Amino acid sequence: MSTTTKRHVPFRWVAVGIAVVALLLAGVVSYYASAHPDGLEYVAGKTGFLDSASDHGAADGPLADYGTKGVDNERLSGGLAGVIGTVVVLVLAGGLALVVRRRAANSDEA
Repeated sequence: MSTTTKRHVPFRWVAVGIAVVALLLAGVVSYYASAHPDGLEYVAGKTGFLDSASDHGAADGPLADYGTKGVDNERLSGGLAGVIGTVVVLVLAGGLALVVRRRAANSDEA
């Protein structure tokens, strides 16, 4: 009979691993994503109303259209936009997790 021991992996290492995988997916693997339009744009083109579409309010933003404004290399532009977006999401999610965690810890003390 063998005994198995559970290894405790610190949360910090799990978080770093998730961040590294997310950044690799956003910065490297995203280059190999399909260059075809998304589903809504595809249907609009097939049904004939794509030409009537207008730009949205953020169309001239720094990360509009899956790219980074001012970066001429298409591969680098898309990867950089993905990395920036991923960092923003990870920071917001991490901040929210900290707020919820602190709030839960404070409610346990009361």
